[in-house]
Amino acid sequence: MARTSKGKLAGKDIAFYAIDYTVFGVFALLCFFPFYYLFINTVSSSEMVARGAVNFYPIDFTLQHYKDMLAISDLGQAFIVTVSRTVIGTVLMVVASAFCGYLMTKNEMWKKKFWYRFLVITMYFNAGLIPGYTNMLMLGLTDNYLGYIIPAIVQPYNIILVKTYIESIPAELEESAFIDGAGHMMIFRKLIWPLSKPILATIAIFGAVGHWNSFMDSMINMQNSPNLQTLQHKLYIWLNQSNNLASAIGSARSASDMENIIEQLNSGKVIKYTIAMVTVLPILLVYPWMQKYFEKGIMLGAVKG
Repeated sequence: MARTSKGKLAGKDIAFYAIDYTVFGVFALLCFFPFYYLFINTVSSSEMVARGAVNFYPIDFTLQHYKDMLAISDLGQAFIVTVSRTVIGTVLMVVASAFCGYLMTKNEMWKKKFWYRFLVITMYFNAGLIPGYTNMLMLGLTDNYLGYIIPAIVQPYNIILVKTYIESIPAELEESAFIDGAGHMMIFRKLIWPLSKPILATIAIFGAVGHWNSFMDSMINMQNSPNLQTLQHKLYIWLNQSNNLASAIGSARSASDMENIIEQLNSGKVIKYTIAMVTVLPILLVYPWMQKYFEKGIMLGAVKG
């Protein structure tokens, strides 16, 4: 970086920084605006949202839509299901990935190469939707809360990330612990786990986002258990209801019927936006807090193969 004799930036560097900040500022704004647009629609009146008048700032500010959302009987249950599966599923996945990743680094492991290759192969082959559902049905995991948790505990990609990261830790640390009489479990708890926080935080983000955003498993495996459906699944149902109401406008027989349908459509549209906002908000709040671990884990975990 060129500087003048007085320590000031040269003209070329100033131009570079100006262009750099401008480009990334515009890019950040483009990424932020969809969430802002979603939010201002949730705090504007239904009539203004239906007209498409809400673009850059709220019109007829109101929090009634959030109150209406809370009045939906099964939405609270869906929120509890989503939060609990995210927390429990992520914790179990991180623990399993850490332990299996550490195990894969041990030469004493029986048939280590075979099991590692077997683990990698599972990343490239998938039985498909119908065999997967049949398997879940045979295991009794359909219409069962454990159907969210058990299949997601072992994640081959995350195990490989943890294994690669642990291999980057100096072997001398573990050897010195062995000399002091520590066993594998103590070394894992007292040494490997604390040193692996960056990569564990990284896979925790992967797991939490995956659990929070997942709705296919809810839609397929929880068809007969509405009380086990997730927030994302409820949002999908609201979207379908809005589309059905929109198609019903053309078949309305009277003006009053059409007005009722349009009113329900407008209300449902804003409620859909509100649920989407509530669904997205937790991830937006958690990610900045975990970002420093995420970046460090990705960089260090990707050094060795």
